Amino acid sequence: MWASIVRKMRDDMPLFLSEQDVRRVLPMADLIQAMTGALSGFSGGRVSQPVRTVLEVGPERAYFGVMPAVIAEPAAMGAKLVTVYAGNHLRNLTSHLATIILMDPSTGALVALLDGRYITEARTAAVSAVSVDRLARRNAKRLAIIGTGVQATSHLEAIRLVRTITDVRVWSPNPAHCEEFADTARLHTGLPVSAMADSASAVQDADIVALVTASPVPVVRDEDIAPGTHICAVGACRPTQREMPSALVARARLFVDSRDAALVEAGDIVLPIKEGAFGADHITGELGAVVLGQCEGRRSEEEITLFKSLGMAVEDVVAAQLAVERAVANGLGTGFSL
Repeated sequence: MWASIVRKMRDDMPLFLSEQDVRRVLPMADLIQAMTGALSGFSGGRVSQPVRTVLEVGPERAYFGVMPAVIAEPAAMGAKLVTVYAGNHLRNLTSHLATIILMDPSTGALVALLDGRYITEARTAAVSAVSVDRLARRNAKRLAIIGTGVQATSHLEAIRLVRTITDVRVWSPNPAHCEEFADTARLHTGLPVSAMADSASAVQDADIVALVTASPVPVVRDEDIAPGTHICAVGACRPTQREMPSALVARARLFVDSRDAALVEAGDIVLPIKEGAFGADHITGELGAVVLGQCEGRRSEEEITLFKSLGMAVEDVVAAQLAVERAVANGLGTGFSL
């Protein structure tokens, strides 16, 4: 199907999909399945993808990342341009913005242009859900979320699809945001969602901990994480930032999306290595290798498992592919010419 769509767009006009279009065609359950394939494709050597190029922009040192990928089968090529401007909240804009382009790998011609903000939000949570499905204890039911931004909402949605969650606790340094998130989440999920006074009480006896903050310094303590916990850590995407103390990362069985990227970009790994807490071999393996059965995941009920996520271009390209296929089938999107 994808090959026929590429030919049509190449011969006709490229397709533009707005965020509203993308939301209509990418339910979270389908994204989890698609991200499982993207991860296995990457770790199985079927994807060509460099570590992203990152520039710092202006006096606020905003983040501008360029993320290209080429997939062997089905043949696809694309890139995401992503920005992170912390000051955007004062401008009534979201801090994370993105655009995804898909191209014909046989000609380089433009196939589609998509708003990438929602894809970034949703595919990040979907990948975390893959890690929960493969690494968390089967009976995990208590979820702690540290952070209350869009990733908190998407992670709650995604993780509920792979485990039967019965208790949710949330914390952020802004009590008003924390209470607002808990109230909204209770309304939408029907679950008991509690706003906690501190991160220690949020993660106490949690089976799954989602770290989804913009903090450059640790937001949890090693001693507060119970044996058997699975941690999804998706913030701290720069080598100078961290959400976790070195002792916690050292204590956990560590998995990443891309080993090469983690050793360059992930402050939660780069900084402890610089401190001498552990070496590069502390990374057990890539999540895609776990999916493929090439790397053993959780080994015991007491083991702490940790998935450090940075996000990969292949995830964006696969999600965008699926969105375009669904949009074409449903008559969504707008054709345009350059």
